[in-house]
Amino acid sequence: MSTFDSDAGSSSANGASRATVLITAQQLQELLGTDGGTHLVVLDVRWSLAEPDGRRFYIAGHIPGAQFVDLDADLSGPPAPETGRHPLPDVADLQAAARSWGVGDGDTVVVYDDSGGTAAARAWWLLRWGGIADVRILDGGLAAWHTIGGILEDGAVGVTPGDVTLTAGGMPVADAARVAELAGRPDGGAAVLLDARAPERYSGQNEPIDPRAGHIPGAHNAPTVANLTEDLTFRPAEQLRERFAEAGVGPDVEVVVYCGSGVTAAHEVAALASIGVPATLYPGSWSQWSADAARPVATGFDPRPPSAESPGRPE
Repeated sequence: MSTFDSDAGSSSANGASRATVLITAQQLQELLGTDGGTHLVVLDVRWSLAEPDGRRFYIAGHIPGAQFVDLDADLSGPPAPETGRHPLPDVADLQAAARSWGVGDGDTVVVYDDSGGTAAARAWWLLRWGGIADVRILDGGLAAWHTIGGILEDGAVGVTPGDVTLTAGGMPVADAARVAELAGRPDGGAAVLLDARAPERYSGQNEPIDPRAGHIPGAHNAPTVANLTEDLTFRPAEQLRERFAEAGVGPDVEVVVYCGSGVTAAHEVAALASIGVPATLYPGSWSQWSADAARPVATGFDPRPPSAESPGRPE
């Protein structure tokens, strides 16, 4: 499928969109060396399923002045089968955490990790959801910082608490009921559901952590890792547009994204935002959907939902 045609497809529009989502290491270095002007807060969000506690890596070395953010504790509510492994935190708790990082009203926030932004994007999305207008992901993360010769400092960094006020609603959210409506459409209609997990999890060949294997019927597989180049920077805008067009993204199409628990799907939302395409996050994602045995499950690589006579994998 060819790339879809929209106003966001122009190079100038792509550039403007990208600049509101991403910041280069060189740009960050220049901002850190600037006295006065916009107050800048840098957040270290290193995390992975294999290494959920990134604090030890932060202590060993981080971008100067950065505050550590614990994805499990600061960017998620208490996990439960009914809500998923990383449900949205209460906005009051997120506000308290943001203030503890030194974030004030009107500040610019830069988030980074060491995995191409796949964890940092959760912070990007949540802070945007909370109403902070200028939040950007360090493109290429810590590796890009090393590439330009950026220095690191070790140990914790003291900070003056900020006074930011957060209000939920700055980014669109889909619940399980809305996703169920999309799953029931034989052709997706004017909406597309994207599954940002790895192909082997989407297809049901492997499920290492959640109750059932497979995907939500009708979802198209669009793995988060395909948003990135080999050096863990975001792909050029045209490549992203082609990739998402192949998954059914087009003008006037509602886009809803999920993953395992609402973490890497935020990266997909960021990639789409970088090319001017708004997308909705399903925070509960597969960990919530698969926990309810009454919800249908599909396997294999065909995104078409099963027919009424074949309601999906009976698990």
